[in-house]
Amino acid sequence: MSASEKIDAREIRRRLGMNQQEFWSQIGVTQSGGSRYESGRNMPRPVQHLLRLVHVERVDISNIRREDLDVIEYLKATNPSLLRDLKKRARTHRKAGVI
Repeated sequence: MSASEKIDAREIRRRLGMNQQEFWSQIGVTQSGGSRYESGRNMPRPVQHLLRLVHVERVDISNIRREDLDVIEYLKATNPSLLRDLKKRARTHRKAGVI
């Protein structure tokens, strides 16, 4: 799923076998708010991004710190080839079960 695709939150939640409270609370949305999104109400872009990160990409956002994002932005601006290399190495480690 790309970042530009329409997200079907209900389908993702059902595929994960979670109830609305479990699913939506992981991204800071109330059960009632999540229910409205699942019923067709427009989901704000930040909520869409959080949903994709947490429930599709399986990122534990509780471990993300501002300084981590600052390092990524710094590498993008000053040494993009190093950033690409580090991403590639991290993918290899993740696939090998190291991280």
